[in-house]
Amino acid sequence: MSVTAPDLRRRRRLGAVAAASLFALTVSGCSGLGRTAVGPVTYHTDRETVVQVNNPSVRGCHRMASAGAREIENGTLVDIVLYPTRDCTGRGTAYVATRFSDVAAESGPPWRSYTFVH
Repeated sequence: MSVTAPDLRRRRRLGAVAAASLFALTVSGCSGLGRTAVGPVTYHTDRETVVQVNNPSVRGCHRMASAGAREIENGTLVDIVLYPTRDCTGRGTAYVATRFSDVAAESGPPWRSYTFVH
């Protein structure tokens, strides 16, 4: 039994489609597990302490040091929202895009938590 050129091309195409489908299912099935914001979130407290969190999870509310932060740099690949409360709620938020920074006004409260926009 011989295989003709059209049959061989069809088998290769079906194999490529099957491989691409399997890859897509694998990636989509694992995408929500353990996702991190690649890069550091760096902030300065009122006490002049520098805190750096590397590759934080994109899920949930992230609390900052008890003193809060006056200056924050988002070195991750994901945008963040800053909150003046410890539980990522309330008004007076700030949006900090990836690779940007923010400085809290001296007259206002420090940033106390953040979430990722995803």
